Amino acid sequence: MTLHVPLKVVVVGHGMVGSRLVDELVRRSAESFDITVLGAEPYEPYNRVLLSDVVAGRTEVASISMPAPGGDHVTTLRGVAAVSVDRKVRTVTDSAGAVHGYDHLVLATGSRARVLPLPGLVDGDGAVDLPAGVHALRTLDDAREIVAASVNTPRAVVVGGGVLGVEAAYGLASRGLRVTLVDPSSAPMSRQLDTTAGDVLAAGLRDAGVTLHLGARPREVLVAGGRVVGVRLGGDDGEVVAAGLVVLTTGTVPEAGIAREAGLTADRGIVVGHDLASPDDPRVFAIGDCAQPPQGSRGLVAEGWDQARRLADHLASLVAVRARESRRDAAPREHLRFPQEGERPSMAVRLGTLLASRAPTDQGVETRGTDVVKVKAGALSIVAMGVSGRREPAPGHRAVALHDATAGRYVEVVVADGILVGATCVGDPRVAADLTAAYTRRTPVPVDPAFLLLTPVMPSAEPASSPEHMPEDATVCRCNGVTKHDITRCWDDGARSVDDIAAATRATTGCGSCREAVCGLADWLAETREVGEASAETDVALVHASSGDG
Repeated sequence: MTLHVPLKVVVVGHGMVGSRLVDELVRRSAESFDITVLGAEPYEPYNRVLLSDVVAGRTEVASISMPAPGGDHVTTLRGVAAVSVDRKVRTVTDSAGAVHGYDHLVLATGSRARVLPLPGLVDGDGAVDLPAGVHALRTLDDAREIVAASVNTPRAVVVGGGVLGVEAAYGLASRGLRVTLVDPSSAPMSRQLDTTAGDVLAAGLRDAGVTLHLGARPREVLVAGGRVVGVRLGGDDGEVVAAGLVVLTTGTVPEAGIAREAGLTADRGIVVGHDLASPDDPRVFAIGDCAQPPQGSRGLVAEGWDQARRLADHLASLVAVRARESRRDAAPREHLRFPQEGERPSMAVRLGTLLASRAPTDQGVETRGTDVVKVKAGALSIVAMGVSGRREPAPGHRAVALHDATAGRYVEVVVADGILVGATCVGDPRVAADLTAAYTRRTPVPVDPAFLLLTPVMPSAEPASSPEHMPEDATVCRCNGVTKHDITRCWDDGARSVDDIAAATRATTGCGSCREAVCGLADWLAETREVGEASAETDVALVHASSGDG
């Protein structure tokens, strides 16, 4: 008889990446792991990507919750933070004083908002001390506080013109506030966009009612009676922008403190190799925003999800090796289920494997598909991927661009060796969707890449007016590679709501833009399947009646 001992895994962090790792492990083989999750926030996992949608009023707080992985082999402690790690005895001590042993430790502690050391934001000792009305936008509580503050003030200043800053400024403006966006660069989103694309975006923001102070830095946050009243800008004139709400979107700082205290190498983040393990301890891993892999980190959730999938594969392989060794003299017995072994794995595991079949090598990890930046700002459409933004020309790269300032459109594509290696698209969501598909799937591009810049001018099929007319292989959720066929099969397997579909396939848990389509498919399936079932029951009854049965 072979005794099966689960692998003890402690996951520190219950955000989008930590919870995804737990889900990946459970879907592979729940009985093979004994998982403890420590989450500092008192909430179930939620979609942090959609916080800017909450601020804009496009999404309710309740709508951004994510399916929580669970089961008999998962213990989740919400509102409980990890305070120390003892690598010698392999234990983690939490904020409640409990001690958790581990075979492998995964740090998914994320990052915190970076706060500029400005007068009004820090005290005399340099410690962060935010006055009333000043908020970062990093957590669910932050989003709730910003929404509440927006009701009581007509003016807001957003400090930082990156992706989150653009989303926050646009969202607050859509709520009717007079918004000023302050950024030291000459155009917003300077990390992702070149100057021309940034100028097109800036024009779109101005059209949406956002005032831009570009090339400007805040010098001081003005406070009266413990509450913010404005922001003083740098420069000779020291211009003051009045505001009762200030939102800080000036970047993030990886939460690497617990790793440093445990004697693990940390630079900006927790240093890990291509295998996501610390070079100081092969039993300790870091994923998500807190990790610093050799190829660097962009802070995108797709990147963290890919790391979670790769790490789950690695831990599952360790269990498989240990199981083989423990039953070397016993009869063969399977513990893990992979696509090539016996029973089919869960749908989400299959989709994840198809979407991102990356593996670490000595040369690094292929990250195509995890580096697509998509801005959620209502009518403004901004997407950047791969080789994009300000850069030096590279040998073998061919770039062509379309700039139509009047229409608020800018498209640039970069091709090499017959495939798309990068693209920027501002103001044309249809082209952006096509470019994203071509980039992530590595499909061959036309000999003349200029054809990629525009939607087809020849007559083409109209968009499907009903899910019935959608091809079975039509992608519904690009973040997780979910097709109409996947959702239909999920429904046939028993799913009866959008939440059920999300739990089975992970559709809607990424950027959230596919939720309406998934809802439409669910409604269509409910209607057509119920009609089909009713018709089948009628046919059976008629057969029985004609044969003289009861």
